[in-house]
Amino acid sequence: MLKFSLIRVSRPRFWTYVLGPLAVGLAATKDLSVLTNPLAYVFFLYFTLPANLLIYGINDIFDWETDSKNAKKQGYEAVLPPDERPRLWKSLALTQIPFLILAYFLPLGAKLALLGFAFLSIFYSAPPIRAKSKPFLDASFNFLYVCPGIVGYLLLGPRSLSILTLLAGWCWVMAMQLYSAVPDITADRASETPTTATVLGTMRSLALCLALYLVAAALAYPAIGWLAVALGAVYLALMLISLRAGTEDGVLRLYRYFPMINTLCGAALFFRAAL
Repeated sequence: MLKFSLIRVSRPRFWTYVLGPLAVGLAATKDLSVLTNPLAYVFFLYFTLPANLLIYGINDIFDWETDSKNAKKQGYEAVLPPDERPRLWKSLALTQIPFLILAYFLPLGAKLALLGFAFLSIFYSAPPIRAKSKPFLDASFNFLYVCPGIVGYLLLGPRSLSILTLLAGWCWVMAMQLYSAVPDITADRASETPTTATVLGTMRSLALCLALYLVAAALAYPAIGWLAVALGAVYLALMLISLRAGTEDGVLRLYRYFPMINTLCGAALFFRAAL
């Protein structure tokens, strides 16, 4: 048994980051037949522990050196002991393979989105790509959090995707990744792991986050109207408060509320998509 349970490795407070987009995608179909589709429930289950174990388990396996020097990991999160890696690899295989088999029954578009999610989740942390150690590619790989929404939206078959909406989501999740990386700047520099945040520093990283959130709101406006303005205002306020804090420790204190803010904003998107 893992000293740090699989539940803890999977970061339950972040489960809504993939469950939320899936739910929004399903709601956006505006087709009640999705409620009787067994695949909707199968992949809702996947985007609980299994999908998050893939994201964060792979991250923990390849990030031990960085994590061991990171105050956020020592307190707010946890560090996976190196001797637990073999058991975690086995757990990853056991939780991923059944859903990989069931993905055969997904429509092609949803299947490709699921494979895209798996690819981005693995190679964000794993070599040979290890996107998290490549400035600007790290934030781009956060498109993995958009992929569950595409899976949900295409679960019933082919339908048109809005490029503007996809770009809005991409900007939003890039900002999310960059904001999350700000409290890690010192640890990443100590372990010689270059990231967008280590290149830009705290203040410029926060300024870029602010810009990305505003662009996301502008791109989303044609699809969700006033809600894009409201959500843009929420993240604008958070970034301005973070800029005023001005330090990694200050951002970390605010970051503790970040999952809750994202979850509430995601819930608003869900209800808007369902209308």
